Amino acid sequence: MISMDLLLNAVVLGVLLGCFYAAVSLGLSVSFGLLDVPHVAHPAFLILASYGVYFLNDSFDIDPLLAGLLITPLLFFFGLAAYRIYYETFEKRGSDAGVRGIAFLFGIAFIIEVLIILYFGVDQRSVSASYIGKAWRIGDMRIPLRLIVAFGVASALTVLLTLYLSRTFMGRAIRAVAQDQEALRLMGANPVKIKQWAFGIATAVLGVAGALLIIVAPVDPTLDRAYIGRTFCVVVMAGLGSMTGTLIAAIILGVVESIVLSTVGASWAPAISFGMLLAVLAIRPQGLLGRRS
Repeated sequence: MISMDLLLNAVVLGVLLGCFYAAVSLGLSVSFGLLDVPHVAHPAFLILASYGVYFLNDSFDIDPLLAGLLITPLLFFFGLAAYRIYYETFEKRGSDAGVRGIAFLFGIAFIIEVLIILYFGVDQRSVSASYIGKAWRIGDMRIPLRLIVAFGVASALTVLLTLYLSRTFMGRAIRAVAQDQEALRLMGANPVKIKQWAFGIATAVLGVAGALLIIVAPVDPTLDRAYIGRTFCVVVMAGLGSMTGTLIAAIILGVVESIVLSTVGASWAPAISFGMLLAVLAIRPQGLLGRRS
């Protein structure tokens, strides 16, 4: 039996971890949930962003969060170019673009991994900051400050992206292109350009997410393989395209993983998490906050 103190500690840490999972999944919620792009290279883009943050921190002693913001514009333009290549090569040519695009995006992920290994090597890399390695003590509970930072930044990122998608013209257009492209064309808008802009945003938010990733733990070139399952799990369980659902699903995943880790060991955490995903989809196939088609 797990003690109440251990359970409370696991829940608190799980909520903080879940907010971090939300930050690394928001971009996929846009690219996969709203644009129907099977973006299996999303975690590789995330690791690339983390190494960009590491380079700025190691070379110029820039705070990791500031470094993440600095590389955000570069990632935005990288996302614009990546979607244009995907559209011209696959999406423009037929309805089976998703199947063929998966192989393309897997290839991009492996190329990114190889390039990182060639430049940085295979060793783990970490960053330095005043809030890394410290913790807050609340009674007998010790909460790593880096997880508190991740909690605050991820919550702010979710709010900002939700407001952008719901309150701005381009944000509403992104939601519209996911629902009815023909109606959008009749209104004089170009769905391809809107989707390209959305994919740029989905890639840009990885600047901050990559900073949080390397703040929470050291990174290595193959770490994307550990996050591909988690990010897709969060996005699908949330309800495709729901930013608020992404945050809620990520917190649920974080809490479940933390409790399982504290009770039966780390090896069971992924199995329990995907079992929870299957249970949610069996009861509510559209996800927690998704709409029925």
